[in-house]
Amino acid sequence: MKLSAADWRRRLGSRGWRGAAAALAGALPMLSFPAPSLWWFAYVALVPWILLVRSAPTGRRAMYDGWLGGLGFMLAVHHWLLPNLHVFTLVLAALLGVLWAPWGWLIRRFLAGVPSLGRVVAALFVLPSGWLMAELVRSWQGLGGPWGLLGSSQWEVEPALRLASVGGVWLLSFLIVAINVAVAVLVAVRQARIPAVAGLVATAAATSAVWVWSPRPDVDGQTRIAVIQPGVVTGGEKRFAREEALTRQLIGQDLDLVVWGESSVGYDLAQRPDFANRIAALSRELDVNILVNVDARRSDRPGIYKSSVLVGPQGPTGDRYDKMRLVPFGEYVPARSVLGWATSVGEAAGEDRRKGAEQVVMNVGNGLRVGPMICFESAFPDMSRHLAQDGAEVLLAQSATSTFQQSWAPEQHASLAALRAAETGRPMVHATLTGVSAVYGPSGERVGSWLGTDESASAVYDVPLARGVTPYVRFGAWPVYAALLILASLCATEGVRSLRLRRTGPPPHAQPARTAHGSPVRPGR
Repeated sequence: MKLSAADWRRRLGSRGWRGAAAALAGALPMLSFPAPSLWWFAYVALVPWILLVRSAPTGRRAMYDGWLGGLGFMLAVHHWLLPNLHVFTLVLAALLGVLWAPWGWLIRRFLAGVPSLGRVVAALFVLPSGWLMAELVRSWQGLGGPWGLLGSSQWEVEPALRLASVGGVWLLSFLIVAINVAVAVLVAVRQARIPAVAGLVATAAATSAVWVWSPRPDVDGQTRIAVIQPGVVTGGEKRFAREEALTRQLIGQDLDLVVWGESSVGYDLAQRPDFANRIAALSRELDVNILVNVDARRSDRPGIYKSSVLVGPQGPTGDRYDKMRLVPFGEYVPARSVLGWATSVGEAAGEDRRKGAEQVVMNVGNGLRVGPMICFESAFPDMSRHLAQDGAEVLLAQSATSTFQQSWAPEQHASLAALRAAETGRPMVHATLTGVSAVYGPSGERVGSWLGTDESASAVYDVPLARGVTPYVRFGAWPVYAALLILASLCATEGVRSLRLRRTGPPPHAQPARTAHGSPVRPGR
């Protein structure tokens, strides 16, 4: 049966159809991330969601549409968790989706009906700021961390990586949302097309200015780093033997460091000196230090830790980094006394791992200083920034995504290293147990080939080194502070306006805003 435009409007106006449309619209940006990697789609992916929310009959409904769209977005970017957390994935997505409810209200506030020139111009700043606040709050480690930030979809776009060196992934998210807002106005509001086009032109001009004037990393030499990826091997002893064999294949090569993936050693080396001795023997044969990752109960303190441990020809050197930001439910259960039931419906951690106290920059030999991170931590822009400030010449991430081997997660995780490299002006090595392993230069450019999830191999990369400090390392997440200032100004303006109306009442010439069809827009509740 063919439906008319009026029929579609009536159906979308009903709560069920409209809610489903909001959730689906919120999920669309997922196609911009790996594996699809349709990076260009990010610049229009929010348009259906914005158009739907601006048509909400009330402010409450706009917030509801914002929440459902946020649910769809969070579920889409974390869909690979479903086989492990099951229904709890839906619960988490629903809780985090609430962060986009205020964004929905802002859309209706500035774009409902036929917005004035001033409202459209304000929307180009306020709506990206509102989106950034949702990303900022959910980036807290306890809420799941900054996985799937909208700006990270641009990991392979050279102009975007240049922008990341200025304002980090936050600046990319801000600009992407601003472009989506402008496109939505172009599509839906004929009277406001001039400011929408002006916004697009201004964004293009700003991007071009950054391209021309932003400082570029000064490449100064290179280092040779080998990555060991054993692939899917069942059992700690067998995995260690495979890593040992792959490392031995590198004998005779001129190397500065060998890196194994996360959980590459499943035993505390102080309790298993036989394993420590085997790694030390490899170090002597290669004449290079080896950075392994130990996932085991410590002998010198209570609890299980994930640790980057440097091993030299004489054994462990004493250089160690304990993972600081743990994966919620995967490595610990937040508020276990309340949420411990998650272990019964999925593969949540049966015992909480312990956190490290501080980040570490290691001298791994030949004067090379590296900053290790472990798995999930490569998603946090502030951690790589702090390592660069502390003098790290190379950023390292030891990772393991074997649980999600057949999903989009490994490629998404590997892509994050490109953003961290571009933000800091430091090359980054992403070494995993089972793929995807990847290396990026100081501008975020890919170095060599990825090791895919179907490979068990060792690979040597000539990694360019760079000097200098990027604006992002120097000034930090300034787009977030700018967004906070914009929203604070909005709150102050709205507060003054509300007080003025309360005292004097609306001006006699005031007319209610009207939709494109001429009917009054109902005020928000």
